[in-house]
This record gives sequence, structure tokens and C-alpha cells, in this order.
Amino acid sequence: MPLRMRKTFAIFTPGTSLRRRVLYSFAIVRLVLAPVILLSVYYLFQMGWIVDRIVSVDAPAAALAQQASIQMLEARRAERNYSLLRDTAYVNTNHDLIVEVADILTKIRDLEPEEQGTTDNILEAVHRYQQQFAAAVAAMGQPGNTTGERVDAVVHNYERDLNNLVQKDNHKSRAKLVDELRIQANSFDSEITNTVETGDPTFRRYASVIESSTHEVFDLISGLEAHNWQRVQDDHRNAQRILRRAEWVLSVVSVVVILLSVWITFALPREIVKPLISLKNAVDDAASGNYQIEFGLQGKGEVVDLAKSVRNLILHITHVRQTEAGSVSV
Repeated sequence: MPLRMRKTFAIFTPGTSLRRRVLYSFAIVRLVLAPVILLSVYYLFQMGWIVDRIVSVDAPAAALAQQASIQMLEARRAERNYSLLRDTAYVNTNHDLIVEVADILTKIRDLEPEEQGTTDNILEAVHRYQQQFAAAVAAMGQPGNTTGERVDAVVHNYERDLNNLVQKDNHKSRAKLVDELRIQANSFDSEITNTVETGDPTFRRYASVIESSTHEVFDLISGLEAHNWQRVQDDHRNAQRILRRAEWVLSVVSVVVILLSVWITFALPREIVKPLISLKNAVDDAASGNYQIEFGLQGKGEVVDLAKSVRNLILHITHVRQTEAGSVSV
């Protein structure tokens, strides 16, 4: 019988179980993907918070401030109409509009608690205006003698120009429209005041005070409106900055994850399959008739147990063959 060369096959399986090693491999692959998922969720929440603030707080507060300016202009218009016509319906209109302005400012304060100081200052200014106008109404008492035609002309021109301004261009932004309304209203101040003071010297004592409080209200509301629109722009810039940062960070992390995944794909299976290949080569060699095989076993687990079983099987076959050879020779 030809001599066979003794071969040694190394079976090295660090760890306790092949099943656990496979589970660990899958766990590592999933863990590699965790940074991408966590970073995506983090930037998504940041973007969502900024967009929610723009939609739910900043933009509505700016729109409410514009609405407060418009309502204050209408209240001022009712005040001027009363000073010209002495119709108590204008006093009631002015009161209702001032109440609406106060309600709007309260809504802004509820939306933006951090602006409570500013809204409280505006509410105080509105309250002062309301008190000053009430004092002027009480002091004027019964209407005096005025020139009816002159009063009618002033009121007619005032209302016509304001209506034309509102209806002239529907494509204008609300902010621009409000600014033009303010300019248009102020352009009538001198004419209306002169008309009223000429016809009623009593109103002359209150005109400058009311005018001063009105400008204070408009200035404060304009500042609040501008501040809110500035916050909208700042939040929009922050959202763009976060988006660019997310794109850069996620791109870098994705490249790292892909490279690491490729390495894991080749490294871990090789560590798992390598002892199985050695064991397969040993079995193939034994199947060819070479039973002069030794196993270098290291570690624990299913592969080592299988290698021991194969080694025992080969030893058993070798023993059987030697027994049969001895019987034949006898």
C-alpha cells in the first residue's frame, strides 16, 4: 500500500459558538448603520422644529401685527370722522376697533410669551389713546357750528382715496399695503386737523395729545411686526444652514459606513468560513484514501465539535481498516 503523507489541518475558531458569531456579525452590520439613522433623525427633528416655529409662531404673529396696524388705522379713521361729523356711531366704531386691536395683541402675546414686554407696552399705549379720545369726546359735548360742505368734502375725499388705495393693486404684499395706508392716512392729518380746529377750538386742546399717542401705537406695532418678520427670515436662514450641514455630515458618514460595511462584508465571513474550508479539505483528503490526518484544534464551538467528530470518524475507519488487514494476513 503506498505511503501517505501525514497532513495537519488547523481548525481555529475563536469564540464559543458559530451561531453567536453570526449573530454578532449581523449586530455589527446594523450598528454601523446606526450613525446614519440617528443623524438623519436628529437633523429631521431640528428642521421640523424650525419649520413648525415659522408656520405656527413667527409668521402668524407677523400677520397679526399687520392686522393690528390696519385695525388701528380704521380706529383712527373713525376718530377723525367723529371729530368732523360728531356722529356717536363713529365713537362706537372706534371703541370696537380698539377692542379688536387689544384682542389681536393678546393673541400675539399668547403666541410669543417672550414678547410679553413689547405687547404690554403696546396695550398700554392703546389704552392711553382710548382714554384721550374718550376725554376729547366728553369735552366736546354737543357739536358746534361747522361748515357742512367743507366737512363733507374732507370726509368724502378721505374715504375715496383710502378705498382707491386698497383696491388699486391686489398684487401688493400686505406689508407694502399697510405702509402705503399709513402714509396716506398721515397725509390727511394736517387737513383734517385744521378743519376740526377751525370749527371746534375744544378739540384743538386734545388733537396733539391724541396724535402723539397714535404715532406711539403705530411705531410700537411696526417694530413688533418688523421683529417678527426678521425672525421668520432668521429661522429660514437657520433651516438652510442646518440643511447644508446635514448634507455634508451625512455624506461623510455615509462614505465611512460604506467603506466599513465593505470591510465587514469580506472580513467577518472569511473568519467564519475559513475553519469550515479547512475541515472540508480534511474530509476531501480522507475521502481520497489518505487517513494520515491530524487536526490542530483551537477554540470552542460547533466547528471544533464537528472537527473532533470527523477526527474520531477517521480514527475509527483507520482502526477498522487495520483490523481487516490483519485478518486477511492471518
